[in-house]
Parts: sequence; structure tokens; C-alpha cells
Amino acid sequence: MMASMAGFVLNDTMIKLVSEDLELFQTVFLRGIFATLLLGILAWHKKVIFHKPAPGEFTIIAWRTFAELSATFCFLTALFNMPLANATAILQSLPLSVTLAASIFLGYKVGWRRYLAIFVGFAGVMVIVRPGTDGFNVYSLWALSAVAFVTLRDLLSHKLNSSTPSIYVALFTSVSIMILAGIASSTQEWRDVSPQMLLYLAAAGGFILIGYVAGIAAMRDSEISFVSPFRYTALIWALLLGFFVFEEVPDVITISGSLIVVGTGIYTFYRERKTLK
Repeated sequence: MMASMAGFVLNDTMIKLVSEDLELFQTVFLRGIFATLLLGILAWHKKVIFHKPAPGEFTIIAWRTFAELSATFCFLTALFNMPLANATAILQSLPLSVTLAASIFLGYKVGWRRYLAIFVGFAGVMVIVRPGTDGFNVYSLWALSAVAFVTLRDLLSHKLNSSTPSIYVALFTSVSIMILAGIASSTQEWRDVSPQMLLYLAAAGGFILIGYVAGIAAMRDSEISFVSPFRYTALIWALLLGFFVFEEVPDVITISGSLIVVGTGIYTFYRERKTLK
């Protein structure tokens, strides 16, 4: 899980490095070419590239892809316009939102302590976002929208048939995002791409592949309640890369809100482990 989080944040870093020179859809399309190529090679090696989903499975995969596409658009819109650490900090509310959504839509049992922790965690997100203050960045709402769509994606992932290979789902998603981003990029100015930008985008494709594969391995081969808190290492990566690559220094309010979100998230999984025992 720690490798997965490192992969995703390094991908975000590469994307942010080209954000001033390339349009959003052009960036997603070019990264998608590299990511799809790498996933295609992996799917071919695993002999799942021509997998035929079970009846009704394709509908779930299609809706999951829609959620992934929407989350990608929302988060990268935020990332293009706000510090890396701030956008990542908001995304750290994801484990809390997934727990809440699972209790509402999947009948997952959540006690009052975990509901309270979720409420406090979302209060921490509001500390980071700071609505109605001078420190408010409207693009924080795009990051929050990304949390909502990723939550939907994870709920749909839970409904996938166990016989459906994760690599196939990742490849289908990557191809769909690449094609739609390519179509959407025709509505924007297509800017010149330097060799350095291509190198960043190729690296982004490789890093996001690491994020996908390592995340799948972590969630399928380990106890979820033990592994999930390690998602918060993404914030450490974001703080370090934001400082050393972009010279971004989060203010005290952002760090305080991040600690609240991470602390309540870890407490939520602590309570889950006690309940399982």
C-alpha cells in the first residue's frame, strides 16, 4: 500500500510539472497512451487482455469507469490550480467517505464511535478547505468532488465478480479515459510537447501503473483494516515532493486539518479491528 501511494503521488507530481505548459485533456490523453501501453503489456503477459466479463458485469465496469474518469478530471483540475499537498490532504478523507458510504449503501455496520470519527474527519477537511475565508481556494471543491467519485468507484469495485481480473478492469478504464480525453482535447488548444514533457508523461504512466498494481496486491492479499491506514503515507509523499519539487510549504491550518483527517481515519480502522476481534 505504501508503494501504491508513492506511485500515485509521483504520478501527480509528474502531471503537475507539465500543467503550466499543457492543457488538461491533452495531458491526460498523452499520459493515457503510456499507461495503456504498459497495462496492455501486463494484461497480455497475464493472458487476460481478451477476458469476457460475466453477464451484467460489464455494466458495473462501465459505471466504475465513469466514476474513475470523473474523479480523474476533478482531481487533476484541482491539482493544476492548487498545491500538491493541499489537494492530496483533501483526498485523505477517502477512507472515511468509503466507510460512511459502505454503511449507507452496503449495510456495513458502523458504531457511534466510528460515525463520530467520520464527522470529526470531515471537519478536518473543512479546516483544510476553509470555506468562506480569505484562504479558501475554489478548486478545493474539485478535490472534494474527486473524493465523491472515488468513493463511488470503490463501492462499484466491491460489486465486481471475483473472477474478473483486476488488470483487465484497469486496462479497460485506462483505454476509456485515454479515448475520451483524446476526443475532449480536440476542443482545446493543442500545445507543443517538448522531449522533457514527454519524459514526465512517460514517467507518470509508469508511476500510475505502480499505483494500480501495488494497490491491487495490497487489497487482495492482506487484511483491509490493517492495510488501509497506510494510505495516509500519500500525505507524507505529497508534503515532501511539494516542498522539494515545487517549493510549496503548507501553512499551519492545512497541516492541522491534515492531522485531524489522518488521526480520525486511523482511529476508524482501529475501532474496526476491535469490532472484528
